[in-house]
Amino acid sequence: MRLNEISYNDAVPIDGYGTGFFRVGGKRYDGAVLVMPSGVNGWGGFEDTAAVLDHVADIDVLFVGTGAEIAHPPVAFRTVLEDAGIGVETMASPAACRTYNVLLSEGRRVAVALLPV
Repeated sequence: MRLNEISYNDAVPIDGYGTGFFRVGGKRYDGAVLVMPSGVNGWGGFEDTAAVLDHVADIDVLFVGTGAEIAHPPVAFRTVLEDAGIGVETMASPAACRTYNVLLSEGRRVAVALLPV
């Protein structure tokens, strides 16, 4: 088996998660988080689209982690982002973390908004 070292350049991967928190780039964040190419911030949930729209030039796809189970985000949330040209992919938060890390390692222009499990 051949192992390759992954390089994330300046972006930070998601190292782990647990009940109510995420570990990103070695630092713990409690509650919902938004992981963008420019860094990690708290996320205000589905009403908070401004933080994502501020980086519309930096991302192509936003993964949305809806907690322990997959749930549909509000239509207004999805519409605002898609109208700005950002693809929205919804999944449970554990799957969103894994998917974000894989695509980030490939150099893709991705971000992730996560509700805690």
